[in-house]
Amino acid sequence: MSVSTSPTLPGGSAASRGGDRPPRLRTRWAVLAADFMVLGLNYADRAAIGVAAPYIIKEFGFSETAFGWILSIFAISYAPFGLVGGWAADRFGPRKVMGWAALAWSVFTAATAAGAGFVSFLIIRILFGAAEGPQATVTAKLMNTWFPRRELGTAIGIANAATPLGGAVGTPIVVAVIQATNGNWRAPFIIFGVIGVLFAVGWFAVVRDTPEQHPWMKPAELREINGLESGTAATTDKDAGAEEGAATDKAGTIGHTGNKESEKSSALPGMWHYVARPVIWATALAYFGYAWILNVFLTWFPTYLVAERGIDLAHLAVAGSLPWIGGCIGMIAGGVATDRLVRRIGAAATVRRWTIVICLILTAALFGCIPLVGSAVEAVALMAVIIFLLYFTGAQYWTVIAEEVPGPRYGSVAGVVQFIAGCAGFLAPLITGAVVEHARSWTTAFTIAAVIAAAGALLLAFAGRGKAALDPARSG
Repeated sequence: MSVSTSPTLPGGSAASRGGDRPPRLRTRWAVLAADFMVLGLNYADRAAIGVAAPYIIKEFGFSETAFGWILSIFAISYAPFGLVGGWAADRFGPRKVMGWAALAWSVFTAATAAGAGFVSFLIIRILFGAAEGPQATVTAKLMNTWFPRRELGTAIGIANAATPLGGAVGTPIVVAVIQATNGNWRAPFIIFGVIGVLFAVGWFAVVRDTPEQHPWMKPAELREINGLESGTAATTDKDAGAEEGAATDKAGTIGHTGNKESEKSSALPGMWHYVARPVIWATALAYFGYAWILNVFLTWFPTYLVAERGIDLAHLAVAGSLPWIGGCIGMIAGGVATDRLVRRIGAAATVRRWTIVICLILTAALFGCIPLVGSAVEAVALMAVIIFLLYFTGAQYWTVIAEEVPGPRYGSVAGVVQFIAGCAGFLAPLITGAVVEHARSWTTAFTIAAVIAAAGALLLAFAGRGKAALDPARSG
């Protein structure tokens, strides 16, 4: 579809040859690829502590409760810096926030190798958590800015699929490095730290805050992002209305739905106006349940396999990776499937909300069954299914927020949701370690996680009905 007028881009990009034709390689996918790489490294860094845990516990003689504190202290700073990161992405742009965060967390990943006792590990993990805190909300902000609404679930799903893939790739790498260095658990942290600095340099080279700022951007793609045309594919009347209509907020502020950063921030209600909506805080509590199960898996599942199921280091590389692969598939499948379902039937808010509810309840039910299966193979297979279902919901928390919150407030509101969920990152490893040490029961620890996740899902089902979305054509 041709358009008579072309938008003007900074730096003369609008005048580039072929600017009126949809480019074969969209710049937004290069930005997504850069985000994918950084998030993959983020979770490889984070998974390393779980794989190295048996060695660290043995070397320093930590109890399960003491090591639970080391794992949990990460979230003391991670949770609030998720909130800070969302606000900073709105204020300073996601490029700077993520780039400097990646440099910082890479330094503190390498610094983990310098841990010499309980206090030093606590300090390093607090700093590491602060640096990693912004990544989820900055990613959501970046995708919300760079992708049209019809592709948002897919974009967030693909970007966040890097997190389980990072765990899947990182786990055997950590095992291989430890084996190659005769049990030196410090080596993988140093290696990942160096790689992270290189990734941060690549991030600054590829990413810009908005499509208009990018030197590679062509006018045809900018119109796609702004919802003014759908590229080479045909668009239904329902899709066209959703993409080209004006977004009307409850308070009466109007902004274009495609160019999500065009709303004047000063004319919008404050952040807490949106946070107070039932669908937002119910989504936050459902995300808390999601994060509880994820953090128990991330921090304690390798130790569970070694201590309870008798897995040795060589088999841990495979056993620890398989669930992450399920999560990677689930994250992408969830984003793509819900986007297609929304395009087919509409009711975006309803589709995305019930995807969370159904999959999170199934996740909780299966997670509570892990100690009941008969073998390590069955436990790993069941965990792969659980992580698939868990990650199937992963993009939906952010897209539910996008249905309710305009672009200039999106990062801040997403940051509040991330902060609430991040609290599970502190409580889950700590409580799990204490339960295992004092009650000597993995069953009890997994049951607690299942109940919390199911409660969040049920709350979203009954209290999370959105009253108003940005665009009536998108509301459920």
